[in-house]
Amino acid sequence: MNEVDAVVLAGAKNTGRLRKMDDSFYEASIEIAGRPMLYYVLDALAAVPEIKRIVVTAPLGAFEGDWQGKVTFLPAADSMLENIRKGISALDSKGKILIVTSDIPLISPAAISDFIQRCKEREADIYYPIICRDANDREFPGVKRTYVRLREGVFTGGNMALVSPDIIEKCSEIIERAIAMRKNPLQLSRLLGFKFIIKFLLNQLSLREIEARVQDVLHCRGVGVISPYPQVGIDVDKPSDLELVRQVLEGETQAYSRPELMTGKDMHFH
Repeated sequence: MNEVDAVVLAGAKNTGRLRKMDDSFYEASIEIAGRPMLYYVLDALAAVPEIKRIVVTAPLGAFEGDWQGKVTFLPAADSMLENIRKGISALDSKGKILIVTSDIPLISPAAISDFIQRCKEREADIYYPIICRDANDREFPGVKRTYVRLREGVFTGGNMALVSPDIIEKCSEIIERAIAMRKNPLQLSRLLGFKFIIKFLLNQLSLREIEARVQDVLHCRGVGVISPYPQVGIDVDKPSDLELVRQVLEGETQAYSRPELMTGKDMHFH
């Protein structure tokens, strides 16, 4: 797993709580320090040595740029799962593929590279990053996240996954259900059975137990990867999140510029 390809999901319409902060038609085109949110994610991915190709599923004509020749845009489908399928099909890769959402503009090349390297430590079909609450609180005090208490500690989920391409079709039905429940840990525990609901409510679940049960349910191996980078879990899905990332990135823009990374042409929807 020396090189991986990536799929970035950038097709979500801006119809939720963020619209009162920015009237861009798509969430990925919400402006932060003068650039679409998506572009910060592509900056980071393009700077990761392990990533060879990047496919972005996005509204037709909404964005441009090739990020050192790594990025290709595809018209977005109607659902997250369909966009994952579309991106994987376009890449036609035999190796693992990194699935990334477009709403994590604080993500850094170091955080992505670290996750990929940690995934090499265990053989699996699906790798999912989790971040300790202590790490989040140290770097972003007061930021509200959805946390789960496990025996190993209190964690929030990340916004990427490293997957074997064939697993998406093999497990498409339960993956679609998990996507719909991704913001509700109790509902997710229901996918694993009654015993897990009880243990979840009693804060007695361990990461290894979850991994073993996922293998029983999906018939594939999934592992949780503890990331020390809280940026992996800071997605923009409510106004306070957007305020945070604007504060951080606008501060960085004032302090220095990164012309070698800013290769995308801004085409906004308002």
